Amino acid sequence: MRKMKTQGLVWLLAAMLVLAAGCGQSNGNANEGINATAAGNAAGSEENKGASNSAAGGEGNETRVIEHAMGSTELKGIPQKVVTLYQGANDTAVAYGIKPVGIVESWSEKPIYSYLRDDLEGIPMLGEEHQPNLEALSQLKPDLIVGTKTRHEAIYDQLSQIAPTVMIDQVYDWKATVKLMGEALHQEEKADQLMQDWDDRVADFKTKMGDRLPIEATITNFRADHARIFYMGFGGGILKEAGFDRPEGHDADIWGVTLTSKESIPDMNADVIFNFNTGTDEEAVQRFYEDWTTHPLWKSLDAVKNGQVYDVNEVAWNSGGGYLAANNMLDQLYEFFNLAP
Repeated sequence: MRKMKTQGLVWLLAAMLVLAAGCGQSNGNANEGINATAAGNAAGSEENKGASNSAAGGEGNETRVIEHAMGSTELKGIPQKVVTLYQGANDTAVAYGIKPVGIVESWSEKPIYSYLRDDLEGIPMLGEEHQPNLEALSQLKPDLIVGTKTRHEAIYDQLSQIAPTVMIDQVYDWKATVKLMGEALHQEEKADQLMQDWDDRVADFKTKMGDRLPIEATITNFRADHARIFYMGFGGGILKEAGFDRPEGHDADIWGVTLTSKESIPDMNADVIFNFNTGTDEEAVQRFYEDWTTHPLWKSLDAVKNGQVYDVNEVAWNSGGGYLAANNMLDQLYEFFNLAP
């Protein structure tokens, strides 16, 4: 009997110890929950609270593989310190609502295009697109670099040693920039929304143009010592999407051609000509432009005879190269054809 009583006491004490341990564990979890909530609230007050909250939810620690023009890159978490190395990426960063820690200098309106200045002013400059300052870039300690194979293929390995680096192929492919940055920033839903908004605008433009489309259009560009016709590239791709046609002979799937002789002026012929001039020596550019556009061959072009030559903004039609620039170009098309946006 005594032995049975002793065993009963042992079992009773063991049960009490298990119960006490369970209560202690419950209290510990409650405290962790309070601490996690406080941490989440603190993170929410930061500038990048959207990314911080995602990290608190577990997404911030996951490893993702991003496929891009130079292969594949592993990214852990959501990048917070982004460097953009071409104009289209500078532009698209603003569309995503992020502020890069480093950017490259604009081609004109230096150092930042005027339409981006309010959002990007004060950000460290890393030199020009084709030759960024790698030492200055490294000192920024980024966790994501966005580049383009067109400009940065030769330094991809060096960039990748500094931080995870992703690249689009062609510098003018602004839709690829939107897609790649959406994946790298873990903002795929935002990417989808941006593109849906764009598709809606293009559809609206084409509806309002009605049976005026298609229109044969040429994009011309005068410089200090030559002229260019842009077939595709940034502006040409948008014109095609908006319902414009390219004249016969302009259908090659390349950026365009360079013209050095006035005998080539007839190649510019179209129903509509959109023109912008380029160059730091503005006087030389203007002389070349006037020399060509006062020539009888220029005056014989259909668009010239019908008063359908439009001077367009170079940044919006070519060098901006991003999502916002594409919308600025579309804004100008609405204006040229007297459509309500």
